[in-house]
Amino acid sequence: MRVQDHLCTISYFCVNIQRMTPERREKLLAVLGRRQANLTVVLEDVQDPHNVSAVMRTCDAVGIQDIYIITSKAPRIKNWGHRSSSSAKQWLTIHDFDNAADCFAALRSKYDKILTTHLAADAVSLYDIDFSGSVALVFGNEQNGVSDAARAMADGNFIIPQMGIIRSLNISVACAVSIYEAMRQKTIAGHYNTQGLPEEQYQTLLTEWGFKAEDLEEEN
Repeated sequence: MRVQDHLCTISYFCVNIQRMTPERREKLLAVLGRRQANLTVVLEDVQDPHNVSAVMRTCDAVGIQDIYIITSKAPRIKNWGHRSSSSAKQWLTIHDFDNAADCFAALRSKYDKILTTHLAADAVSLYDIDFSGSVALVFGNEQNGVSDAARAMADGNFIIPQMGIIRSLNISVACAVSIYEAMRQKTIAGHYNTQGLPEEQYQTLLTEWGFKAEDLEEEN
């Protein structure tokens, strides 16, 4: 059963503002123009809200717009990152699910490849993933990692090469390392030089981010 898809917006900041300042307008347009539709992060039953908030901030930093959160083992948290004054949640589109099957079905409609973080015989190195394509990366919870069910539905597994004795990273660190490698590849491929979002989603986010018709007049 799908719980909810919701756009996390900052439109309340703009309720009493007649017109966006030119500086804010240019900053938001620049950020939105670099958002990437072919890269996403999936968090499965991650329990620590601080880890989720950290992942969101990193996703925002590398231009990921859509994040998928599966919560099947505990009550769904409705307000991730609400204690952080610099929360990235307000800039992201969060897709909530209460089971992996429904989430993966939604992912299949948008992404060509789904990879889970899991040490297995078939696991590939993070640095061997081709991020020029459409990829969803799945990260599991702090204790047990990605579930067997999620791994069975994925296209494969990947690992982050490590040289130390302890062969694991905090979930937010692992995600940051992974998607910054994706950003590196996408930068080389020129993905940030053109609008990455479908036009319909781009226009929807303009509204959700507080743009009014007069704010866009200079753009046209």
